[in-house]
Amino acid sequence: MEGTEKALPLVFRGDEVLLRREGAGTERLPREEDLTPLRGLLHPHPQEDRDGWREMDPGAPLPEGWRGADLRSLWAVLGEEAFFRAGRAFHLRHWSRTVRFCGRCGTPLADHPAERARVCPACGELHYPLVSPAILVSVVREGRLLLARGHHFPPGRYSVLAGFVEPGESLEETVHREVREEVGLEVTGVRYVASQPWPFPHSLMVGFEATWTGGEIRLQEEEIADAGWYAPEDLPEIPPSVSLSRRLIDRFLARHGTAPR
Repeated sequence: MEGTEKALPLVFRGDEVLLRREGAGTERLPREEDLTPLRGLLHPHPQEDRDGWREMDPGAPLPEGWRGADLRSLWAVLGEEAFFRAGRAFHLRHWSRTVRFCGRCGTPLADHPAERARVCPACGELHYPLVSPAILVSVVREGRLLLARGHHFPPGRYSVLAGFVEPGESLEETVHREVREEVGLEVTGVRYVASQPWPFPHSLMVGFEATWTGGEIRLQEEEIADAGWYAPEDLPEIPPSVSLSRRLIDRFLARHGTAPR
C-alpha cells in the first residue's frame, strides 16, 4: 500500500472496516470524496480529528459498491500497513468504549486535551490506553519445532506457545513459566526476536526463541488441545503471515533450509 493512503479515512460499521469496491474486483480504503453517499449514516466520533476514523451503526445499510470487512481479513485485502493502522484504531476504539468511568472515584471520564489519555474531572486521575504484553516462543528440540493447538484455534491449525505476562514477571520469566505450564517442558537460551501490536483487543506480542532442555510434553488440557514436535517438512497448518507467530515459524524454516510457506 502506498504511503499516500495513510491519510485515508477509516469508517467502522460496528467492528467492521468499510471497503470501497473498484473495477476488476479490487478493493481499497475509501477516499474522502467517497464518503458523500454515507454522510447521513456517519456519526461524529471524539477521536475523529486526531485519528481520522468515522463511525456507523452496526446494522446500517450500505450503498452499492461498499462492504464491511472483518479486521483480521484486512491484511490479505490491503496489506500490512492498512491492517496495523486499522488495528491501532480498533485498539483505541475498544479503550474509549470500555474505560468510561474513573477507577478511583467512579466519576465519568473526559478526554485529555493534550495527551492520549482520559482524565477524571473530580480527582484528576489519568487513564491511559491499556496495553497487555504477551509472549510468543518457538521452542526447538534437535531440529524439530514445538507447535501446539489451543482449543480456540481454527480446526487443524497449530502455532507456537503464547501467554500473557503476569505482574512482577520479566518477559523471559514468562517464557519459562508458560512453556512449563502449558506443555511441561524446560527451555534454555531464551532470545528476543521481535514485537508486534495485536489489537484483539489490546495486546503487544513479544516474540522469543528458545531451546528445549528437558521434560516430555504434558498438556495443560484446559488451555492446549494438542502439541508435538514437527520437522520442517511435516508442519501442520500454521498461522497467516501477518502474525508474529508465523514470523517465528518462518525463521525456524529458514534456518533448516526450507522456504517459508
